Amino acid sequence: MIFLALRYLLARKRQTLLTLLGVFFGTMAYVSVSGFFVGFQNYLVEQLVNNSAQVHIQARQDYLTEHQLDQSFYGKVFEHVFWQSAPSGVSGYPEVQDTQSWYARLDADPRVMAFSPLMTAPALFTLAKISVSASLIGCDPEKQAQVTSIANYMVTGKFSDIGVGGNRVIIGDELMKRLGAGIDDVVLVSVGTNKPVPFRVIGYFYTGNRAADLQAYGSIHDVQKLNGTPNRVTEIAVRLRDYKQAAAIATNWTRLAPERTESWDQQNANILSVFKIQNALRFSMIMTVLIVAGFGIYNVLNMTVTQKRQDIAILRSMGYDTFDIVMLFFSQGLILGVFGAAFGLVAGYLFCLYLQTVSFLAANPMNPSGHLHIAFSPGIYLQATLLAILSASLASILPARAAGKLPPIEIIRAGG
Repeated sequence: MIFLALRYLLARKRQTLLTLLGVFFGTMAYVSVSGFFVGFQNYLVEQLVNNSAQVHIQARQDYLTEHQLDQSFYGKVFEHVFWQSAPSGVSGYPEVQDTQSWYARLDADPRVMAFSPLMTAPALFTLAKISVSASLIGCDPEKQAQVTSIANYMVTGKFSDIGVGGNRVIIGDELMKRLGAGIDDVVLVSVGTNKPVPFRVIGYFYTGNRAADLQAYGSIHDVQKLNGTPNRVTEIAVRLRDYKQAAAIATNWTRLAPERTESWDQQNANILSVFKIQNALRFSMIMTVLIVAGFGIYNVLNMTVTQKRQDIAILRSMGYDTFDIVMLFFSQGLILGVFGAAFGLVAGYLFCLYLQTVSFLAANPMNPSGHLHIAFSPGIYLQATLLAILSASLASILPARAAGKLPPIEIIRAGG
């Protein structure tokens, strides 16, 4: 049966080749496009997961609603309160409450790999006559290096050097450029109405993210002293053993304390929603290509059935039943799908290897060459194979059934 199917396909070489190319390009496109999009998505997720905490435990600050203070001011008659100028602003706490309880809870949780207390304050950095506003983050450098990958982005200096204390600071590349600062320069840092305090620049980092590079890190004790709030912690950054459980864990922790607890994916829900749109567009584009290839297979087999009516009658008279005839033409479509998918997988893999050499992303210490991140997961190749074979099989069903229904005696009487 396979031999006859191959003979029929080779009898119309040009049409067979064109149909085969349709499946080939569809499979190749799926592998290469999926490798690019999935690889880029994985790269972004890796940046979100590693460059920041996976769970953020922050001081709760909620926006006041219009009638939130009615009962506090007017007691039992608060149902009939109408404000000319409704209350506004935020309510909550300026710091994490009962940090020791959080530390004990995180130490005892086996799902937690590491955590780092942070003191973040908006600060004004001044060098000579240049002033730039940026976030100053106070941390324990050893713990922060376990929670995020900030230490890997250091261009000059060591991240752990700020732990020595003595008003040392590490600044981002963007902040460094705006100030015109250099290593060992002394910058004046002020928070709120407090007097400026000199800090020595002992290193700088570069992540490629302008917002992240407009930050500075110092010892948590130095930042607390600068802010005039000793022992205050505005956030506890947490790294988990399995980042995919972050949302469930953060939701559970929210019920345990008044702090606002958010996971990395909850904070970046907009970015993750774009991934769904990209995946939908990817599947739509590839399915369009494969549908076109399926129509090609249908036309080739349909014409073959029409032109091989006499051969079908001869095969039926030799003892081939309806099922054999159906399988003969169905096998042709299956052969086109299998070979087109196989060649497309190889070509798609080679093209993905080439894409890996393209400098597309911003270079940084974690990716000095700026090369694209391409996904080579087996699932992509399995999906491409199944889609190609499925489209070829569906396109072969109608011509194969039509061939099996041809009555041999009428074909012979009509002269083929």
